Amino acid sequence: MSLITILGYEFFRNALLAGVIASIVCGVIGSFVVVKRMVSLAGGISHSAFGGIGLGYYLGIDPIAGAAGFAVASAAAIGHVRNTAHQNTDTMIGAIWSGGMALGILFVYLTPGFAPDLMSYLFGNILLVPFSEIVMMACLVAVILLSVFLFYNQLVAVTFDEEYASLMNINSKAVMIFLLVLTALTVVVLIQVVGVILVIALLALPVAISREFTGKLGHMMVISAILGMIFTTGGIFASYFFDIPSGATIIILVSLVYLILVISKRIKEKRKVFGT
Repeated sequence: MSLITILGYEFFRNALLAGVIASIVCGVIGSFVVVKRMVSLAGGISHSAFGGIGLGYYLGIDPIAGAAGFAVASAAAIGHVRNTAHQNTDTMIGAIWSGGMALGILFVYLTPGFAPDLMSYLFGNILLVPFSEIVMMACLVAVILLSVFLFYNQLVAVTFDEEYASLMNINSKAVMIFLLVLTALTVVVLIQVVGVILVIALLALPVAISREFTGKLGHMMVISAILGMIFTTGGIFASYFFDIPSGATIIILVSLVYLILVISKRIKEKRKVFGT
């Protein structure tokens, strides 16, 4: 089947567009997440969103709307507890992570009948994203990017050094909660692409790869966004041709590239040590 024939399908064009949109916001917010070393926090937020998906099924509303509410609430709760309570952060993340998943399972169990598209929300199926949801994704991404543009200096300051940001009269606690909320909204966008379970990989790995080539945050955002587009596009084509799950295919592709990069870097370091 030719490329022109494939692109003639509306669902395929929608998938490519969704991948591009998700990659842009992933590159921007993912850079903050990786540099700030809060990948585990983002993981807790993403998995807690499943509680909202289950609630959406139970109440008969859009599961993505439920996921957005749960993700934002979890982000705000994590930020508040992180700023005010002297709790073990890992324990708190674990509680929100497992609690959100457990609530989602409970709500799905209590929902009468069969929960349609549940696997898509868990593992993603970008080939099934309708144009109406792409419009919603685009609007959400526009809000996220505008927020980053307006508060870029504050976000950068808090990302690199919260104490220094406080000395510069920046409310670092509020900005940190704001960053977590932006991360939660990004998670909602990525659920459409790779699902709740695989969100954290797409959020972090393209940035981790780009970080091997640049230490500047702005450059990191651009490179990781481009890499995200390449990985999502490649995963979409592979999943279509081989008839395999799209979300898993995208993550396997980005994971393989990251592992190859890490292994090659280790080999080069050993060669330098032994002078070969």
